[in-house]
Amino acid sequence: MPAGVDPRTVKNVVARNKKARHDYHVDDTYEAGLSLTGTEVKSLRAGRASLVDGWVSVENGEAWLEGVHIPEYTQGTWTNHPVRRRRKLLLHRLEIDKLAQTTREKGRTIVPLELYFIGGRAKVEIATARGKQEWDKRETLRRQQDEREAQREMSARRHG
Repeated sequence: MPAGVDPRTVKNVVARNKKARHDYHVDDTYEAGLSLTGTEVKSLRAGRASLVDGWVSVENGEAWLEGVHIPEYTQGTWTNHPVRRRRKLLLHRLEIDKLAQTTREKGRTIVPLELYFIGGRAKVEIATARGKQEWDKRETLRRQQDEREAQREMSARRHG
């Protein structure tokens, strides 16, 4: 680690949900802690997880991360965790209330964007989102492609 960098602020990303930004218009993002078992933490430290099928539900004043795949720890024994179990999110009461209010609106959901370690603690970045229509997805892809071509052209003029 470079000198002068605080290890508590370094973000070690385990998994990203690239599909979420493709399928949804992301509005507000939140950082939430995760309540995990020991073998889940060890599996995450090995860099293994998938957020693709994940979502967040709010029930009885608690937020839950569901559908996230954290594979079994290979050196684990009978203490291994279920692969797709519900995991409690650690958020402030006001944040949970705001998320619950948001999901009551039609067409709104909460999706996980990123799973990472910061300061030795597992965190997940979640976002309130609205689903994109098919034409929105095509428009976004077209815009990204146009930006790439413009960058390529500017780079070619600069270097050649």
